[in-house]
Amino acid sequence: MNYNLLLNILKAEVLPTVGSLEAGAIALAAAYASETLGGRFDSISIIVNAKVNTDGANAVIPGTKETSLEIAAVLGAIKRQPEKQLSVLASITTEELDQGKEFLKQKDVTISIDDSKKGLWIEAYLRFGQEECHVIIKDTHANVVSITKNGQFVFKQDASGDTEKDRTVFQGDEIRIAEMISIVEKMPWYEMEFLLDGVEMNCFAAEIGIAQKMGLGIGAFFHSLIAEGVLSDDIVNYAKMLTAAAADARMSGENIKIMSCAGSGNYGITAILPVYAVGKKIRVSKERLARAIAISLGITIYIKVRTDHLPALCGCATAAAAGASAAITWLMNGEQRNIENSIKNVIGCLTGMIDDGKTGCGLRLSIAATAAVESSLMAQRHLVVPISTGMIGDTIEQTIRNLGQVIHP
Repeated sequence: MNYNLLLNILKAEVLPTVGSLEAGAIALAAAYASETLGGRFDSISIIVNAKVNTDGANAVIPGTKETSLEIAAVLGAIKRQPEKQLSVLASITTEELDQGKEFLKQKDVTISIDDSKKGLWIEAYLRFGQEECHVIIKDTHANVVSITKNGQFVFKQDASGDTEKDRTVFQGDEIRIAEMISIVEKMPWYEMEFLLDGVEMNCFAAEIGIAQKMGLGIGAFFHSLIAEGVLSDDIVNYAKMLTAAAADARMSGENIKIMSCAGSGNYGITAILPVYAVGKKIRVSKERLARAIAISLGITIYIKVRTDHLPALCGCATAAAAGASAAITWLMNGEQRNIENSIKNVIGCLTGMIDDGKTGCGLRLSIAATAAVESSLMAQRHLVVPISTGMIGDTIEQTIRNLGQVIHP
């Protein structure tokens, strides 16, 4: 692996989004189709695989109280701004929402599930009279692989896409966590400065979550306990407060941007905010913080790629927390052995946490943030989950391989 490949992966996998990525990707496919048809359509058909349907069905459309994938598709077609990518559903106006609801009442909108499709798969068919546009998004949420109008290609790329080709380097056994960290350490830091936009976005979401006591109010709850002196304002409590509050805001359908990672807003929150919280408390430079966040996001993507067949696993509580813990250890000048042990501690602590949908995300993310920081601190003091015949292996790479094999043999 070289730094250009790692940078390409980060740029493809770390993206701003508003609301659910699945709803955003469906809206994006519809927006491309609508734009191709000049904004004219009288029916919409969406085909997705089961995972996209499950992950997106209950997500609130930002700025509305609507949750269906049908309304996401209609609003994407009405908004007709594919250049906004996964933020296409940002700033839906009252007029657009009313128009979308009326279209649902009067027109033909369907969501179908194709169980044969793996990974991420979205097809959008928009029709107007005898005209039809067909858009396919595959593998990652913004990866449009083809657009056809009336059976003729308007756009086409290799079905796997460059992003998916880059990701496959993490599927083999030749990439080592230590190598990835070494690349980040040597990379010109201005190349990863864009990652600090994620700090700004996700911190703003946390501020909104606290101020408005959104969702379950987990972040606001910790904020009040710290303000009252019941909890100390230390790196653990600060990290879990910020992380939970941002999740509260995101899952409430607040119309704000989140920097996502590996196809998930909650992955992005968990991979970024605990690292930022520790960095702020120990007063690191912007450059060092950017490198730490690059490490966190890179490891998160690495683990996500290697465990992507585990649909029930709460990835923000394993992959992202492990990435954050490793980055925190690096940020605090931990040795490579300690960095890898911090990942083992997170996996040993959080593996088995099940993603039950959307309602408990703030709570789960607060636990993940706590585990990320505490696992790092333990590893730096040579406390690590012992090697076992089940989960924890001799190397961190073997441990990550075991993660999938133990849960889903």
